Amino acid sequence: MTAETSTRSEAGMIAAILAGDTQLYHELIRPYERSVYLMALSYIKNEADAEDVAQEAFVKAFRSLSTFRAEAKFSTWLISITLNEARSRLRRQSVIRMQSLDGPADDNSGVSPALLRDWREIPSEVVERAEIRQLIQHAVESLPDIYREVFLLRDVQELNVNETAEALGINIPNVKVRLHRARMMLQKQLAPQLKTINKTLKRRWLPWS
Repeated sequence: MTAETSTRSEAGMIAAILAGDTQLYHELIRPYERSVYLMALSYIKNEADAEDVAQEAFVKAFRSLSTFRAEAKFSTWLISITLNEARSRLRRQSVIRMQSLDGPADDNSGVSPALLRDWREIPSEVVERAEIRQLIQHAVESLPDIYREVFLLRDVQELNVNETAEALGINIPNVKVRLHRARMMLQKQLAPQLKTINKTLKRRWLPWS
């Protein structure tokens, strides 16, 4: 199926959904369920919360489907809604933490089991690469929001420049500048640590260095 045919099919499904065939919505979103969840997980770093964010994003997309502009890509529109929901979730969690100073501190420093589930490594390599995965995860989490968002969309979700600009509501030059700065920040933070672990793995994990 070509991109044009796919877009036409989506447009037809959206029109039918808006006309009352709401069951089609499940078919419409099915190709994007994994990418929306992974985007939420990359931003939230908690599987349960990421599932909630993804679910809420799909619900909000359904409720706002009549506002979807046909000239935009449906997938990009979904990612934008997911980002907004993830931001809202983080803001709410921040408020709750400030209001519950006596509660136990959150610890999201561990590697999510989902990230390791499909690895096919010998045991010695698992430990080594898990350490690197953790370093990268912490470095990405430490980026300021405007740089982390661009990095996740371009280098994790692999959206193109136009789609990233549309999802974030910024222009293309800003996408390029923010991505460059994000990569430079990550390189500056990670290069010394990775060099002490394994130079070969450093080159594999940081192709932009």
